[in-house]
Amino acid sequence: MEFKRSDFPEGFLFSAATSSYQIEGHGFGGAGKTHWDTFAATPGNVVRAEHGQIACDHYHRFEEDLDLAAAMGLDAYRFSTSWARVMPEGRGAVNAEGLDFYDRLVDAMLERGLKPQATLYHWELPVALADLGGWRNPDIAHWFADFATVIMERIGDRMFSVAPINEPWCVGWLSHFEGHHAPGLRDIRATAHAMHHVLTGHARAIQAMRALGLGNLGAVCNFEFSQPVDDTPEAVKAARTYDGYYNRFFLGGLFKGAYPSDVLEGLEPHMPKGWQDDMALIGQPLDWLGLNYYTRKVIGPNTGAWPSHDYLEGPLPKTQMGWEIYPEGLHYFLTWVHEHYTGDLPLFVTENGMSNADRLGRDDVERIAYLDSHVAAAKLAIADGVPLAGYTFWSLLDNYEWALGYEKRFGLVHVDFDTLERTPKASYHALSRALAA
Repeated sequence: MEFKRSDFPEGFLFSAATSSYQIEGHGFGGAGKTHWDTFAATPGNVVRAEHGQIACDHYHRFEEDLDLAAAMGLDAYRFSTSWARVMPEGRGAVNAEGLDFYDRLVDAMLERGLKPQATLYHWELPVALADLGGWRNPDIAHWFADFATVIMERIGDRMFSVAPINEPWCVGWLSHFEGHHAPGLRDIRATAHAMHHVLTGHARAIQAMRALGLGNLGAVCNFEFSQPVDDTPEAVKAARTYDGYYNRFFLGGLFKGAYPSDVLEGLEPHMPKGWQDDMALIGQPLDWLGLNYYTRKVIGPNTGAWPSHDYLEGPLPKTQMGWEIYPEGLHYFLTWVHEHYTGDLPLFVTENGMSNADRLGRDDVERIAYLDSHVAAAKLAIADGVPLAGYTFWSLLDNYEWALGYEKRFGLVHVDFDTLERTPKASYHALSRALAA
């Protein structure tokens, strides 16, 4: 790595992230069914119909995994809680084994000097709530606030930071418009409702945690740079529309009390009745914002229904996911968000990393170069005055990559999914040296 810890301000936090369904093993500890269990069981949805019942078996191996995080020299660990593990039906009865697991997990972080950075929801909706419409149902905001209260009454006293929901765009658009994630819908009305309710759910959870006396509460949004295929007005408009529903919709709700007009052009006819009345609720004061960033998209126009665009092949080098490598986009979003939405609010890079076709014994140079170039972009943003307070690598472990099963490897630590043996990669060791310098 070209960077070292001393390049960053004192107190700057380096972290690695995971998510519950992707690593824990959902077949353990009394966890309830999620809509990812049923989505994966439906033919054609997930590569080789792979699922998260065992995953990395983090449920039983978390001490070993946290040892790896601590040995790497990290300051913090970003994890998520599983709603269905804590409340198997999504409401009502609480699973004591689930609460006990997160209690042990948090204590183990603290024992190793890792600050706990919690995300309440990383996409594993209890199936009983999915049966009631899931994020399309306005009542989900209250159900989610109840979950926030239950889990944070148990572990909230030890949190460094908490965000309610990881990547609202994935919960709303990717899952309800493009159908690539559970519940696998392709319906613009469902999308409009889910995109709004994910923000009312976020807000109700913030209120619930404030009522418990918790501080350092934020939001985590994902961002993609939108590149028009050429400079024609049609291409520029298409790229702007993509930027609108991907990047500006959620920021508009959180920080401006309004959704972008170019997004409402397509979504407003399908929005929930009275949605305007929720905007004050959605704008709950936050203590920080997290940015997840990986890539850019090249966008071209088409003559179809709104949003009237196509994803086109870009010319840049790509990761195993087929995502273009464009670190300049991270610098852009850090400065843009700071200038136009958050002002002096601390920012965190809450996810950044690459999937690569790793094999043990390879030199891992691609991932090292990817991370190095993106950390450099973050350093430049700090030099430009952005109040960036931390950087989180995705992911600590190779894991269940949702609809892509186990073949896409984002981990700094290789996991053999037959034996579950963990082996740090060269990128892990390179980061360890950089963090020690």
